[in-house]
Amino acid sequence: MAEIEAKTEVTGSVWKIVTELGQRVEAGETIMIIESMKMEIPVMSEEGGVIQRFLVEETTPVSEGQVVAILTT
Repeated sequence: MAEIEAKTEVTGSVWKIVTELGQRVEAGETIMIIESMKMEIPVMSEEGGVIQRFLVEETTPVSEGQVVAILTT
């Protein structure tokens, strides 16, 4: 079982987590949405997997490249 790190591409804050722990997601599926400069930027899974844990909560500030969730294949 390999771990997959979901990272944010922008600096901002977590606006909404749209998935749940244990949920299976496909490649390209949105995991959460980051608000940056009044824009909503999705954090998407690069590979299909199961969400094991979130490293942030809604309203948490995040930086570009920060790991925000861990998935397993």
